[in-house]
Amino acid sequence: MASTPRRNSRHRVHVVSDVHGNARDLARAGEGADALICLGDLVLFLDYADHSRGIFPDLFGEENADRIVELRTARRFEEARAFGARLWGGIEGDRFTAVEKAVRKQYAELFAAFPTPTYATYGNVDMPRLWPEYARSGTTVLDAQRVEIGGWTFGFVGGGLRTPMRTPYEISDEEYAAKIEAVGEVDVLCTHIPPEVPELVYDTVARRFERGSRALLDAIRRTRPRYSLFGHVHQPLARRMRIGATECVNVGHFAGRGTPWVLEW
Repeated sequence: MASTPRRNSRHRVHVVSDVHGNARDLARAGEGADALICLGDLVLFLDYADHSRGIFPDLFGEENADRIVELRTARRFEEARAFGARLWGGIEGDRFTAVEKAVRKQYAELFAAFPTPTYATYGNVDMPRLWPEYARSGTTVLDAQRVEIGGWTFGFVGGGLRTPMRTPYEISDEEYAAKIEAVGEVDVLCTHIPPEVPELVYDTVARRFERGSRALLDAIRRTRPRYSLFGHVHQPLARRMRIGATECVNVGHFAGRGTPWVLEW
């Protein structure tokens, strides 16, 4: 479905992040905009608000999902991994094959819901190697790259930093910093994870600090983009704040909200 063109000199983009399987609302997210920007985390592995939804409960049931959430929320990551290993031991066939099959099913539905044009980058739970199979001609995938929209330059950096959760697309601080450096000076810096600022990385429901990027924070201070847009933290202590000349915005948990964040200029 193409977004509705706008017939004036102003420009409008809609921005989503942390889609986590919400294909229904994603199909409407570009309505009224010149373009849709997606900051990743398309896959729904486990819904922490509804333990019946996602790849994990589909494979192991809601009761086991309740238990894995309990352990992870308590930051008992080693116990959670041991518990998960016992569950996977009862699955016939290869673990990675089972997960990839489920991810492919979600990607087929989600990429089909993207409007034209869409500019997208990866989240930490995504599988980048699969994206070329599902991205249609109207969807541009960007990572450590720039694109011009309406006279402004948008830079994109995907993925997350390494954590005890060991999600699929976590990379080293050095690799992430190199991608930030490759983007350079832009008007809008689009990332999945936030800059490393306590108010932006603390999740008030999970009651923990998520990983933010020090390299991203340094780049914001050095290059002074108009906006820094990100997601990743579902219920942040602060949804937006200024860092020098830059307006930093968590665009929201799209899986829960179902509405995009709007940028106009």
